[in-house]
Amino acid sequence: MRLHSFQHVPFEGLGNIEKWAQGKGVSITTTSFWNNPVLPNADDFDFLVVMGGPMNIYEEKKHPWLRQEKKAIEQAIIKGKMVMGVCLGAQLIADVLGAKVTQNPEKEIGWFPMRWTPEARKLSLFEFFPETMTVFHWHGDTFNLPEGAVPLAESEGCKNQAFLYHNHVLALQFHMETTSESASLLLAHCKDELKPGKYIQAEEAIRSEIRHYPLLEKRLYQLLDHWMKKERD
Repeated sequence: MRLHSFQHVPFEGLGNIEKWAQGKGVSITTTSFWNNPVLPNADDFDFLVVMGGPMNIYEEKKHPWLRQEKKAIEQAIIKGKMVMGVCLGAQLIADVLGAKVTQNPEKEIGWFPMRWTPEARKLSLFEFFPETMTVFHWHGDTFNLPEGAVPLAESEGCKNQAFLYHNHVLALQFHMETTSESASLLLAHCKDELKPGKYIQAEEAIRSEIRHYPLLEKRLYQLLDHWMKKERD
């Protein structure tokens, strides 16, 4: 399998997705949008992972490459590639599929629980997950559900946390790929966002929640293993 990632800033990489891919012998290539990006043809990869970033999907004047990125995501979806979006990546997928992306009533930053929906619990892809789990969040925007998408998860602070579209497109508002290193990078570059809020943890609280990392990694690997197997069968 060939995995290609779209990365928007140097401090938001693949995290545990990279470790999973390396363990499976999956090749990895990357488009870095901050560094003269060259976009691949959709035939050049099997699995597209669109990562997060501090920009918004509607800031095309400030970041002109967003237009090209959206077209590339659309082509990957049309050609039936596995496409996974994380945070900004999930919002970009929602936008490409015709759903509205707007500011969420509350920013959500830190470790907070989310719930898998009844629709998700009926899917074999999520049958091994507990009904609720604590995940890492860092977002201020949210998306409506695209037509034909299955709602997967919700939290107290954000109604639409994830969706599955036609089985091969997975959008996750939250971060399952997070490692202690990637969380530290976000804190180093974006700590100005840690202003008092109902769903915003202090830096010390975020750093102290180390107990969540092993289970988050395990669940990510289970999800990717199961999804890849279903797509290959």
